[in-house]
Amino acid sequence: MRLVIGFGNPGGTYNWTRHNFGALALDFYAKVNQLQWKTDKKFNIDLIKTGDIIFAKSHLFYNEVGIVIRKLTDYYKIDTTHDLLIICDDINIDFGQLRFREHGSAGGNNGLKSTIQHLGHDDFQRLRLGTDNPSRTTLGDADFVLAKFTPEEKTQLPTILLDVNSQIDAFLAQ
Repeated sequence: MRLVIGFGNPGGTYNWTRHNFGALALDFYAKVNQLQWKTDKKFNIDLIKTGDIIFAKSHLFYNEVGIVIRKLTDYYKIDTTHDLLIICDDINIDFGQLRFREHGSAGGNNGLKSTIQHLGHDDFQRLRLGTDNPSRTTLGDADFVLAKFTPEEKTQLPTILLDVNSQIDAFLAQ
C-alpha cells in the first residue's frame, strides 16, 4: 500500500489558502485523473482508494495531521520510509517552486512536526510547495499561511499543479 496525503485545514473557510496547498494539489490530481473523494469517518479523512494507492486529506487541523497519518499507516501497514508521500506548503520556498525530500526536519512546518512526533521519525518523503512572496513580511507567518492566494498566484496554479501531478506520478511509479 502507498499513501499520498495533502496537508490542509478542514472547512470551506480555508479553501484557496496557502496552508491548504497540499490538499488543493490532491484535489487537482483527483480531477485530472477522474477520481472521486469519499468521506471516511473511521479515519476522519477524505479518501480515494484505487488499487494499492490511498490518497487522503485530513479532517483534522493542519497541526494535528500526524494523528491521521499514524492511524492510516498502522492500519494499512504502510512502510512510511518508502510508501508515504506528504504534500505540504512551505513558506521558506519561493512561490511556485517545488522541493522534494526523502527525509529531514520539519523546517518549521507544524504539520510535519506533528507527523514526526506521531511516527517517531523524520524518514518519510515529502513534496514541499513554495508559497513565499513579499507580502509575508507585512502579514506575519501565521496570517500569511492562512491568507488566500493572490490573483497573480492563482493564474500560476495550473502550471504548478501539473508539475505536482508529475511528482505524484513519479512517486507512484517507484
